[in-house]
Amino acid sequence: MTRKLLLGLTVLLILGTAGYIRFRHPKAPMEVGYAGERQVILWSTSAQVREVVTTVGFGEKLDVLQRFQDQVKVRTSTGISGWIEERELLSADVWQTAKDLNKKALSMPIEARGHTKVLSNLHIEPGRDSLRLRQLNKNTPLDVLARQPVAVAMSRGAAAGEDPSASPPGKKEDWWLVLAHNNDQTTMAGWVMGRFIDLDVPAPLPDYASSAGMRIVGWFELNRVADVLQNAKPQYLLVGTHGAEGQPCDFSLLRVYTWGQKRERYETAFVESDVCGKLPVKITKPSAPGGEVRFEFQNLSGKGAEERKYVMRQTVVRRVREAGEEKPLKRKR
Repeated sequence: MTRKLLLGLTVLLILGTAGYIRFRHPKAPMEVGYAGERQVILWSTSAQVREVVTTVGFGEKLDVLQRFQDQVKVRTSTGISGWIEERELLSADVWQTAKDLNKKALSMPIEARGHTKVLSNLHIEPGRDSLRLRQLNKNTPLDVLARQPVAVAMSRGAAAGEDPSASPPGKKEDWWLVLAHNNDQTTMAGWVMGRFIDLDVPAPLPDYASSAGMRIVGWFELNRVADVLQNAKPQYLLVGTHGAEGQPCDFSLLRVYTWGQKRERYETAFVESDVCGKLPVKITKPSAPGGEVRFEFQNLSGKGAEERKYVMRQTVVRRVREAGEEKPLKRKR
């Protein structure tokens, strides 16, 4: 009897020890990944009949335990395990690349602001076939940073709401590097197809651009002046282009709009249309009110790249020419 009791206690001790070790030392993961959607559901099984185990938010670290076809078994930081779809998981390498891109974007100047027109894909590189980082909801605020034209024929994958077969061969489309501001107060950088972005251009600039046949690319507040009621009125530099997207120049037109106190409206102070401008546009504002404002950008037309520099004193804008340059610019006031 005593021998049987000791044997039973030994078995219980072995089982208890094994359970303790298993609990304290869970299965080592195959790799580490990150949740790649705004909300990722963990399911109880990879089968069609299943139950929800829990949900995790975008960017949450997940241990990869097992793979089966396009399903992945993962474990959360709290130890909860479940199955998700392969496309909902970002690898550690992709996540690091996304973090590096986000860091770079935070240091870049903002060329324009806008929002997504519809549910839109945020890609890690420009192009429909590039890896999708996540989906952005409609009306997600965006800081627009840089442009890259991409040949549609080289991007056969379908973006959200887009039929690649509808585009003629050789056509190029604009992709924009943006910094998306999410509802959870986080930001994430990536590339969005240009036609899915609506720019939040301040009034009345859209009306002026429309009358000039100008498609706006970016705008910049140069300074502020007082109106007759002593309200501060911003004065703007507006850059844009004619025609469809996919052009070699980021912008081919620039206009400066200043506030006219006599007529109490914006007036066109400067126009230039012989440029092949490349973003970013650098603005240098004066340290004291009333000082001159400078702006510059890289121009790609003519014999290679050159730096175009301009100065604005009150409402007069002129180009700062280097030694040897000819032909003064026409100014419209």
